[in-house]
Amino acid sequence: MTHPFDLSGKVALVTGANTGIGQAIALALAEAGADVALAGRSRAEETLTGVRRLGRKGCIIEADLSTTEPVSGVVAQALAELGGLDILVNNAGIIRRNDAIDFTEADWDAVIDTNLKTLFFLSQTAARHMIAQGSGKIINIASMLSFQGGVRVPSYTASKSGVAGLTKALANEWAAKGLNVNAIAPGYIATNNTAALQEDEVRNRQIMERIPAGRWGAASDIGGAAVFLASSASDYVNGHVLAVDGGWLAR
Repeated sequence: MTHPFDLSGKVALVTGANTGIGQAIALALAEAGADVALAGRSRAEETLTGVRRLGRKGCIIEADLSTTEPVSGVVAQALAELGGLDILVNNAGIIRRNDAIDFTEADWDAVIDTNLKTLFFLSQTAARHMIAQGSGKIINIASMLSFQGGVRVPSYTASKSGVAGLTKALANEWAAKGLNVNAIAPGYIATNNTAALQEDEVRNRQIMERIPAGRWGAASDIGGAAVFLASSASDYVNGHVLAVDGGWLAR
């Protein structure tokens, strides 16, 4: 008898799965039984090795998701190599930092294009297949800045606020067609991308004082949330932005 978190027989497509949160999500989905396609600019060889070590099939799809040009090919390759598509995790994203008064149009466009525009059109392309089969799970990676303003990251904040809104909009249209569209908003997660913050004694102390759980999150904490949203355990969850933040937003 299978349990509600069992992903056996499912195929997932995870973007930006080379390291950090994307890698942890891909491995968590594989551990739950899914085969996993890994799409992104960097070849996720380590992640692919981990997927296969868990006894699942996997493939690497090289694609620069800063534009929408590769979107149709990414979905087509996942279908061709793994024989289906049941779960899409939109994890790939970038950030640019500068004072709002000095922020350039180029930095604005680069972040919005990657974090929001490509995310939408990849979701649209995957949804066409999922709607045809009558089921599918789309999981977007939002942020604490889907709820808060941040400092010196205007385009990132705008993009992640957009991800939260888009998640709800797509759920409204696609829930009745058998799709679940939700998002995960990670808090402060200990990855390579946050190493500088962890090493900054003052900033690290400030962050820790704000987190009720008293620790940085691990990438595996996000993986568990992704398995829930990818599985039948979340079949009646739609349009939700799940904060995985150790209580950050509650304080």
